[in-house]
Amino acid sequence: MKHMLTALTASAAVALVMSGSANAQEWYPYPVEVWDPPFDMASPRTSVDYTPLEAAAEKWDICVSFPHMKDAYWLGVDYGVTEEAKRLGVKANVIEAGGYTELNNQISQIEDCVSAGADAVIIGAISFDGLNNLVAELASKDIPVIDVINGMSSDQLSAKSLVSFGEMGAKAGEFLATEHPSGGEAAKVAWFPGPAGAGWVEAGNTGFQGAIEGSAIELVDTKYGDTGKEAQAKLVEDTLEAYPDLDYIVGTAVTAEAAVPILRARGLTDQVKIVSYYYTPGVDQGISRGQILAAPTDSTVVQGRIAVDQAVRILEGQDYLKHVGPALYVVTQENHGEFDPSSTLAPDGFRPVFSVE
Repeated sequence: MKHMLTALTASAAVALVMSGSANAQEWYPYPVEVWDPPFDMASPRTSVDYTPLEAAAEKWDICVSFPHMKDAYWLGVDYGVTEEAKRLGVKANVIEAGGYTELNNQISQIEDCVSAGADAVIIGAISFDGLNNLVAELASKDIPVIDVINGMSSDQLSAKSLVSFGEMGAKAGEFLATEHPSGGEAAKVAWFPGPAGAGWVEAGNTGFQGAIEGSAIELVDTKYGDTGKEAQAKLVEDTLEAYPDLDYIVGTAVTAEAAVPILRARGLTDQVKIVSYYYTPGVDQGISRGQILAAPTDSTVVQGRIAVDQAVRILEGQDYLKHVGPALYVVTQENHGEFDPSSTLAPDGFRPVFSVE
């Protein structure tokens, strides 16, 4: 694997990301972290420089399953997956289940995709445990399964292209804890981690709560819900009614985006501040306009690209990294000007792509 990877320090990794290494034409080499042993977020990590294959040796057929395409976060993953499929010269069939309540739909869609001849499957999982039987079934047929973004508990996965959402939550929590350290000015926070039961949500919740422990943050409420705009807007409205003295809304990117106009309409923009624990175009716009304080980025587009490269490497018997994720960093109003959006966001005007031939 040495020919593929070169060591890179964490600080250099961030500098490289911030300086714009991930333009659409040549997104690599890209600073990532590798977990070893793989599939355990508590494992030791190494910072390396990820370089994908130049091209696939065959026109492999890759099935890609997402929970939904209701927000720009998954559009970014779609952009990364489909652009990398084009760059490598493989087919991609992208399916979306319709939301985090649609586990059975996700399973049946993947089964149909495999029946139609998929060589490998990339899954953005609706449930941490709920697809394990399917993964085992695919593994028994020697069909590689790559876990992208959300996380699954199966030990029969071929690879993971994802970050620790626990650390994403922790990064948001650390940002607040720095603003309100122990003994400092107290702050009331409502927290919106996303849909209950999803692996990334449980991890994000644990990370966030751990990071604010011992600070002057008072967590007044935790509200779970689907990451549709309407669902999150209703949660925000209900919370503002219940806690008129709230200081912060912290949560999913959809929560943050929904909160901006609600706070404006209620005349609360100066009182209640917003932090997201992941990154979307709406969050990017909110930070640039001074409406959202900060958000960590997990380089969503790059996660999608790496998942496709992993799938091709596995199919072709090449060296590959089993558990890899882009280095995390927090984008704030202060450093926003240095942020390279092509690592994380689909281009303006991008529409979902469901098929690459």
